[in-house]
Amino acid sequence: MVAPLDRTEPVDEGMVGRHRCRVQERFPDMQPHRQRQMAESFGTDPERYDRARPRYPEGLVEAVVARCPGREVLDVGCGTGIVARQFQAAGCRVLGVDVDERLADYARRTGVAVEVASFESWDPAGRICDAVVAGQTWHWVDPIAGAAKAADVLRPGGRLAVFWNVFLPPPHVAQALADAHRRAVPNSPFAAGATSGLDGYVLLATMAIDGIRQVGAFTDPVQWRFDWEQPYTRDEWLEQLSTSGEAGRLPPEKLADLLAATGDALDALGGTVSMPYATMTVTATRYAPS
Repeated sequence: MVAPLDRTEPVDEGMVGRHRCRVQERFPDMQPHRQRQMAESFGTDPERYDRARPRYPEGLVEAVVARCPGREVLDVGCGTGIVARQFQAAGCRVLGVDVDERLADYARRTGVAVEVASFESWDPAGRICDAVVAGQTWHWVDPIAGAAKAADVLRPGGRLAVFWNVFLPPPHVAQALADAHRRAVPNSPFAAGATSGLDGYVLLATMAIDGIRQVGAFTDPVQWRFDWEQPYTRDEWLEQLSTSGEAGRLPPEKLADLLAATGDALDALGGTVSMPYATMTVTATRYAPS
């Protein structure tokens, strides 16, 4: 029985095209996978990273597993093993690949097999799998080279599924968090007061979709969406904020300012916040070789 999806959506070509044009105009050199310093900044405190980062909906894991020919899964950018352990719990055999030995070592200690390499340069040594997944990491992979490597290691009918947790704060929470950014780090894009992370997701999805299509080895991508919510105490929210890519770019004194300002904002909201999320997925199936 195929697991039901929260929501399945075709790729909105108009939305993707408009967003691609805006991004190319404003950021002609926008290539997150080339920002290696940021990409490799998450291993500073693996224990905190693993503790603070949100997990992914069980429905997503079930949907991927139900639509694959088998249970061999490759987790790209596995980090501390958050995604890998969720697929292991669903009965899969998982191999992780990550560039950071510190994160890989932590994942191994939790029972995940990991090989250290960038996905683009990783040597599969003839191994094939039923699913290639990437949680919150595909933007650190070259979108064309990554899709090509996924095609090389997937058996016919295997699935590529790349996904991101996107926060959708209520307006009053979004305003409070934006105000904190304006006080502490006014040049941050989060100081502009965006009400959700969906705009950023569209950029990442556009890059993933383009890469998959250019390789020509997959069915046309579709998008899945899973909506859920997670409560945070003040300290829990600050801890996850400290593991973000933004935090990794800030000097220690600026990060301290941001955490203090955000803590004050959460205190003013009563010390807790319930954060709605959407887990957004781009997925496609490997064609049989001709």
